[in-house]
Amino acid sequence: METSDKWIQTHTGIKTRHIAIDENTSEMATKVGEKLLAQSKLRAAQIDMIIVSTISPDALTPSTAALVQANLGATTAFAYDISAACAGFVFALSTAEKFIRSGAYHNVMVISAENNSKMQDFKDRTSAVFFADGAAGMIISSTPEKEKEIFVAEKLCTAGNADVIHSGRIAPLKEISAANYPKVDAFYQDGHAVFNFVTETVTKHIADFLQEQEISPQQLDLVVPHQANLRLIEKIAAYLGLPTSRFGVNITDHGNTSSVGIPSVLAEELNDRDQLGLTLLSGFGAGLAYGSLLLDFSGCDLNK
Repeated sequence: METSDKWIQTHTGIKTRHIAIDENTSEMATKVGEKLLAQSKLRAAQIDMIIVSTISPDALTPSTAALVQANLGATTAFAYDISAACAGFVFALSTAEKFIRSGAYHNVMVISAENNSKMQDFKDRTSAVFFADGAAGMIISSTPEKEKEIFVAEKLCTAGNADVIHSGRIAPLKEISAANYPKVDAFYQDGHAVFNFVTETVTKHIADFLQEQEISPQQLDLVVPHQANLRLIEKIAAYLGLPTSRFGVNITDHGNTSSVGIPSVLAEELNDRDQLGLTLLSGFGAGLAYGSLLLDFSGCDLNK
């Protein structure tokens, strides 16, 4: 591939990435599920629902979430996948919150897991130098204690576009033939179109969302955007008038892990901090799907 470490760091900010070998999406997601159970001190039987956000599943069916459910032995949980690309964790967490609000479910496991590498064309510099693999997640639980409420507001959007970013396309059957066998295409993105989408649409979406909630950017303790490209994160920070130090970033070490970027950054921030207040999660990706969640961790004891 005609590129260099200098070019990659200059244009993307990425210094290192991690690639899964002989490990599929469900295996990575299962390891996250096991860690979440250990940290929460919940038993697998106490999980009511498992949502996996992924655009690189083990298969079209069964869902990756179903495999995770079996691997964890969460026999009383129902499970399914959500496909919202790099906005996947935001969409999945929003969905989980609604099930908790219903009162019928009490513990929902949300995992983002991506094996992006298996979908790459390693001759395509516009994509292959960005993407990496990983998994991260969260368990949200019902509570009667209002001070522990973390969900404040949300805004989810879709601007249907099949061409800017796509992966795994399967062509329709042209004829019945013994030679027919399903084939999928590699991941593709139009880098310039993505850049314009983020700088023109996503930045305005975030600003409008905060204005609708009567919250100024300066009131945010932390902003966790999709880890698409360090230069794009810098653009979002400048648009909001915030220093980049207010942003959670791990793309430099982990690359673009699609929907995993937001929960992995959030996990690092929650582990490193003694306290955290208003936090904005903002994801954007293929679909084109984009959305923001406003969370408040003020009532949470981060040392537990």
